[in-house]
Amino acid sequence: MAMRILVLNCGSSSVKFAVIDTETGTASVSGSVEEIGAGARLKAEKGGEVCKRSVDAPNHVSALAVIQSYLKETDENHGIAAVGHRVVHGGEKFSKSVLIDSEVLRVIEECSTLAPLHNPPNLQGIAAAQKNFPELAQVAVFDTAFHRSLPDYAYLYGLPYNLYEEYKIRRYGFHGSSHRFVAMKTAELLGKVPEELCLIIAHLGNGCSAAAVKFGESADTTLGLTPMEGMVMGTRCGSIDPGIILHLNKTLGYDFDKLSKLLNKESGLLGLSGISSDMRILLGKAESGDERARIAIEVFCYRAAKEIASLMPALPKIDALVFTGGIGENSEPVRKKILTHLEIFKLNVMIVPTNEELLIAMDTEKVLKAVV
Repeated sequence: MAMRILVLNCGSSSVKFAVIDTETGTASVSGSVEEIGAGARLKAEKGGEVCKRSVDAPNHVSALAVIQSYLKETDENHGIAAVGHRVVHGGEKFSKSVLIDSEVLRVIEECSTLAPLHNPPNLQGIAAAQKNFPELAQVAVFDTAFHRSLPDYAYLYGLPYNLYEEYKIRRYGFHGSSHRFVAMKTAELLGKVPEELCLIIAHLGNGCSAAAVKFGESADTTLGLTPMEGMVMGTRCGSIDPGIILHLNKTLGYDFDKLSKLLNKESGLLGLSGISSDMRILLGKAESGDERARIAIEVFCYRAAKEIASLMPALPKIDALVFTGGIGENSEPVRKKILTHLEIFKLNVMIVPTNEELLIAMDTEKVLKAVV
């Protein structure tokens, strides 16, 4: 029997939501509350009708109250079976989605040191949902869970082993819901099952990662301990020489807060171009002759190709290179530039739209049925 699931994706100053029917795979209503804490706005859509308005949402609890009120207003509050939460970091504890209880909350809190920009707002969103929807079961769907199948030689760094043993310093990977959904959808499109295929999936958006999916399981991925490693992204630097961080600290006096801001929010496409983190804007600027925009795009595409190629040793064959995410799905110029650097490999290339919200809804349904 199909279920209607409320899917929540809580960031530090926003809550994205959708009500998804697991039978049809469609969202009857979706939207977000942005700028929580100052000048909050609701933007939502139902049946083609768009609602935009300022709202009073000083915190996540009030933002969820706004969403709850909107669902009542649009008659979408009936028959919701559960709330599915996107949670970025589950550490080594979770290899699948789980019903949220006090122990799950404790582990998510524990993992906040590994994802300080993501897990705290995820926890705030869960607490807010429990307060505003106390009658509904709450399920956590972890970005990291899909990558728990990585072998030790793929997830360990070349650091003293005690740093892994004592502090769990290792590669975790992210975008797991996207990679898992796209792997399933690609298999469906090819008339196969995931267990028959070996894929490299490139999720390119504001955040970027690639994953080697070996017979349905993640065998390696480009994001690491945090969502900063690997490809150049919208505002994140991607992989850099660690000595740069030491140099910036010792020579230029960059402290931890300044380094964190630089690497997470001031680098990537934004830092290289000095214009924007939005690939669409940069493509337009480059076409008009802006040299910095051109350089940013070239670096992005070359580094994406380099990271994709780095995953090939993880697979015994490659059935397809699959592009997904906002840039991966929609930017033909970017795909072409990336593929120019990969011509030697003669890859079968596919474009498969991701749907993380649907996967979260499907997982939430699966968890609920397992506990009945």
